[in-house]
Amino acid sequence: MVGQIRGRAWLFDDNVDTDQIISGKHLRLLDYAEMAKHALEIPRPDFAKEVRAGDVIVAGRNFGSGSSREEAPQVLKQLGVSCVVAESFARIFYRNSFNIGLPAIVLKDATLQIRDGEDLAIDLEEGRITVIDRGAQLQIDPIPPFMMALLKAGGAVAKYKNEH
Repeated sequence: MVGQIRGRAWLFDDNVDTDQIISGKHLRLLDYAEMAKHALEIPRPDFAKEVRAGDVIVAGRNFGSGSSREEAPQVLKQLGVSCVVAESFARIFYRNSFNIGLPAIVLKDATLQIRDGEDLAIDLEEGRITVIDRGAQLQIDPIPPFMMALLKAGGAVAKYKNEH
């Protein structure tokens, strides 16, 4: 997804690891739609039932740490999460997100600058988050050009197919 993103913020703390995003016991379901019903049920049991298409996860430091399971960003995308904004990401989660076409944005003090439930508009090209409720403008770290190309293509597989 590239361009204008709009959705509600779902706030999470530091160190949300991949086992909290999708617990290992649900990986046996082998179906992303079924797995997604359990996404983030440890820190926020209501998340999978109440998240809406376009909503945005906002988290503290080290989002996506733990095991390198690619199912973690995939279940978020399956639920319609349009973007993950965090103060920092675990390296593999960050890359896995872009590989499937899910933007992962770094924002300093994200959990201090955005409140749970606020409506956000995110412009990836301009590098800006607007907190619609307060009219606040937040500058995000630029997305590296190669990662932006992955988003524009819809992920790594789509990019590869388009080029070959």
